[in-house]
Parts: sequence; structure tokens; C-alpha cells
Amino acid sequence: MLMAHPAVLRVLVEQYEALHTLNAEDGGSEARRRIDDVAYTLCVSTGTRDVETALDTARRQLL
Repeated sequence: MLMAHPAVLRVLVEQYEALHTLNAEDGGSEARRRIDDVAYTLCVSTGTRDVETALDTARRQLL
């Protein structure tokens, strides 16, 4: 299985966490689109299907 570069994973995790902290899910359409895009990219990058699993996988790979 291909693995994303650690620097890419780190940026994606940081972006998702920042957007989540800002409650982007409840924000305007642009904010929702951005968090959805980051979540999708995290899932693809980690070979998972949901964002929580993707975050767990990315964090394990970054250790």
C-alpha cells in the first residue's frame, strides 16, 4: 500500500483539526466544503473510509 509523505499527513491533520475547532461543519458553504475536502483527502491518503479512522491512522503513521 502506498503511504502519504509524513509532511503531507501532518498538514492535513493540522488543517482538519483547525477547521474542526472553528466549527467549520456549522459554518458557511465554503467552510463546509473545505472541511469536507480535507476529510476526503485524509481518507484517501490513509486508505480509510471515515475521517475518525483516517485521523487515527495518520497520527499513528506520524509517530
